[in-house]
Amino acid sequence: MTHMQRSSSSSFSSHSHPHGDSAVYDALVRLAQPFSTNQPLIDGHGNFGSIDADPPAAMRYTECRLTRLASETLLDDINMDTVQFLPNFDGSEYEPAVLPAKVPILLLNGGAGIAVGMATNVPPHNLGELMDACVQMVKGRNHGVEIDDAKLWKIVPGPDFPTGACIIGKSGAKSLYTTGNGGIVMRAVMHLEEVSSSKKKRNAIIVTELPYQVNKAALLERIASLVNEKKLDGIADLRDESDRDGIRMVIELKRDAVAAVVQNNLLKKTALESTFSGNFLALFGSGTVPQRFTLREALDCFLDFRFQTIRNKCIFQLDKVENRAHIVDGLLVALEFTDRVIEIVRNAPDQASARAALMDPDTPELCLSSAQADAVLKLQLGQLTRLNGDKLRDEKKTLTESQATLQNLLTNDTAVRDSMIEEFESLKKRFATPRKTKILPDEDEALSEIDYIQNERSVIVVTRGGYIKRMPLKTFETQNRGTRGKRGASNNMSDDNEVAHFFSCNDHDTILMTTQSGIAYGLRAYQVPEGSRTAKGAPIPSVLPVKSEDVITSVLPVSEFSKNEFIVLATEFGWIKKTPLAAFENLTSRGLIIASLADGDRLNWCEKCTDADDILLGSTRGQATRFSASELRPTGRTSRGVKSMTLKKGDTIADMNVLRKDDEYVLAVTTEGYGKRVKTDEFRKTARGGSGVIAIKFKAGRVDDRISTMRVVNEEDEILLITSQGVIVRQKVKDIPCQGRSATGVLVQKVDVKNGDTISTVSIVPREEEENGN
Repeated sequence: MTHMQRSSSSSFSSHSHPHGDSAVYDALVRLAQPFSTNQPLIDGHGNFGSIDADPPAAMRYTECRLTRLASETLLDDINMDTVQFLPNFDGSEYEPAVLPAKVPILLLNGGAGIAVGMATNVPPHNLGELMDACVQMVKGRNHGVEIDDAKLWKIVPGPDFPTGACIIGKSGAKSLYTTGNGGIVMRAVMHLEEVSSSKKKRNAIIVTELPYQVNKAALLERIASLVNEKKLDGIADLRDESDRDGIRMVIELKRDAVAAVVQNNLLKKTALESTFSGNFLALFGSGTVPQRFTLREALDCFLDFRFQTIRNKCIFQLDKVENRAHIVDGLLVALEFTDRVIEIVRNAPDQASARAALMDPDTPELCLSSAQADAVLKLQLGQLTRLNGDKLRDEKKTLTESQATLQNLLTNDTAVRDSMIEEFESLKKRFATPRKTKILPDEDEALSEIDYIQNERSVIVVTRGGYIKRMPLKTFETQNRGTRGKRGASNNMSDDNEVAHFFSCNDHDTILMTTQSGIAYGLRAYQVPEGSRTAKGAPIPSVLPVKSEDVITSVLPVSEFSKNEFIVLATEFGWIKKTPLAAFENLTSRGLIIASLADGDRLNWCEKCTDADDILLGSTRGQATRFSASELRPTGRTSRGVKSMTLKKGDTIADMNVLRKDDEYVLAVTTEGYGKRVKTDEFRKTARGGSGVIAIKFKAGRVDDRISTMRVVNEEDEILLITSQGVIVRQKVKDIPCQGRSATGVLVQKVDVKNGDTISTVSIVPREEEENGN
């Protein structure tokens, strides 16, 4: 590596730049900053500034050298006449007009500058993607087919900023790549985390990656100023925990703050979301004409330059090879006529006479050129051996092969392009790094995001403590009745981990989530963060703008919003309503009010139905009622509904189901783990609002036992049972006996009642999942 010593920096800059030390040093500092360039060209030792805009140390306190990438891709061929050398600004020395770069440095590390009436602002890109694009474009030239824009954008989807962060949408990058001008929206990477502060636990927004060229210190000051001016609510504390391992800005939230709302305000009012105004402008042609360019034009220009650079290198190398081959030919002649050469040299009065005699046309066996004669005269007697002759003949063979290869490169364009492909692939293998900046779809492109997600089967768990996670269904295999099962939630038996909802769905399904206060939210299943069986999950406020005092009480996966289907909503106090499913089609994560509730009542159930279905409700004291769904008149989203069942004092609704024609059994499971199957025919239809019939009787002595769940099942179904402490069992329904309504059932799952564990919920595994998941 080449070291730049401080003692010689003044001399260096005085010959290379008319503006002196400071201009050179400022440029050098930027090339050494890992937060300014994707692939630093300078390996700096000392203080070279920070992302907080701290200035670098004075040049006498720093040292630097070229990185391996810089020395190998910019200077490797500098001494092979690959580029033109021109006088410097004062004519005292010569300098290269450009460097023989093997990578498109302007696109790789970006650049910004201003001039009279014009400016340029080129974002950095990923080296591996640029090399892939170059390889594909060169292959296209070999086959006479130009790579189309769609394929080029797929290879280089957008800039790759050294600070990471996210790009929102691809429209800005496409505009920049096709017109030379475009705004790229950048967003910081944030997540919600529970932190301890002053012996209290609070939710906090953690910022780990910032948009490109955002000053972290200035950003923190801006947020603090907005909080002090009452322009930004919900923030309790703000601190910077960044270290050498990376950025970590902690924004603690107040207890009543909705994380999603605070995050949206931060994005709107601060530089956590900012726009990179790209402007592709550079000197083209002779290097004196400013020209706006596109991504394709930039890559084409680089490939043309690299093609000519390799040709220039081949011309230089061929000249060297031919000159050496000429010398070797002369030495081989001298070895063949060793006695004659010795005789001429011995009889010559001086070296000039000996050279003339070796070059004399009247000596046909020799008749060497001037260069050959000089080489012969420099030979030592020890080199006139047979072994040395063999070496020269081997060298002659190698030179002839090299000469043929170089001649082929000079005459065959395809050979040059093949050489370029090998070079680009080698550079990618040695220097490429994974993409740092993620590209997320914007609101206009959100519909296309689902095309990139596989529609797999998953299980989603929601805890009473406000956490949610998604797990592949294959995590759980079938087990026998009465077993302890696998743990599907965290080992920590705190209230946060008590499971409230557990269901299976497709990743493309829309998850309709309702809260106890009557608000509904919608999101795709794949948008739920994935976690392991024992992971706690992600806080719901990081996924949906749910208030801290509100609780998710019902979750419904919806595959299609049919016009002939309805949503049936039921509350804990027995109120029920029916609303067209189409009314929820445009439901988003922002939420909508879907029911008006009495004081103390909670909206607990949400199911799909048609007018041909029946509604079955069960109470915690073991009663059940069944009536036709057509008895319910469709109402608007905000109505209260009608009374579904007359409840005794202290009794509440335990579960609600929609009965269809093919449904065979109702599975009743108590909180202490007892259960049974009951034929649906045993539940006769009654008028809505009645007290119902007996659904189950409880075991003698189990005074605290209550119905936990009543689920409609078929004999070939499988179920997933989960306790409030997170123990999961997967069973076949046919292993649970079918009994009458008055029976007490059998032990379905062992429950640690003494330690407060109870059956929390039961989920039916769809038949397709059973076939694919076992």
